[in-house]
Amino acid sequence: MTHDARWQSERGASPPQQVQLADDRLNADTAYGLACQGVALLWRGDFQNARQLLNALGNRADRHRRLPPRSAAAAATTMAEAFHRERQARAQRARTLSALLIELDADYRSALRRAPDVSAACSEALGAGQGPLVLSLRELLGMIGAHEWRVRGIELPAVNLRIHAHYGVFAPLRHEYVELVAQAPLPAALAAHNVAFDIGTGTGVLAAVLARRGIGQVLATDVEPRALA
Repeated sequence: MTHDARWQSERGASPPQQVQLADDRLNADTAYGLACQGVALLWRGDFQNARQLLNALGNRADRHRRLPPRSAAAAATTMAEAFHRERQARAQRARTLSALLIELDADYRSALRRAPDVSAACSEALGAGQGPLVLSLRELLGMIGAHEWRVRGIELPAVNLRIHAHYGVFAPLRHEYVELVAQAPLPAALAAHNVAFDIGTGTGVLAAVLARRGIGQVLATDVEPRALA
């Protein structure tokens, strides 16, 4: 018996070469070993148990990163080498956690036990459904979280605004840099050329800050369609 579903990855990951069915009987150590070998796990058990397994995979990946070097030579690295090693470790962690897969039908609904209704979150992020799809649970949870933030909004006291960001658009959950732009002295050149540019504006927050500070023209640009929306 064969079954087809579209591969979905917002981060541009390639479809896994090996896929194995998995359910509530799979323990975290075995799942972690398979994920590290590049084997994707298509979940057929309880949805909430899948979330717990994802957390367990993250804990094991973090413990592995914290292991001390096996030799003094491995520990003696330059700053550039340490940075490269850290990037590699983070990339490996992302690949490992992305190995846990969830299938959704054409209406973005899951047949798993205790699965929440994610249709609104997926429609917001991906548009209209185009048939059954498979995606990583990690990405799906990101869409759910983005939907919740979009509904609630993110309050920015520095400009007395509440923004409702789209999925995939950087949202300023930390307010320090927003307050910095709101309070820093403006360049003297604005007296002659009252215009500012916000390159890679994302949610448009900094553009709003500059406009509220009295700059006559603020030009905000971005290449991401969701940011423009």
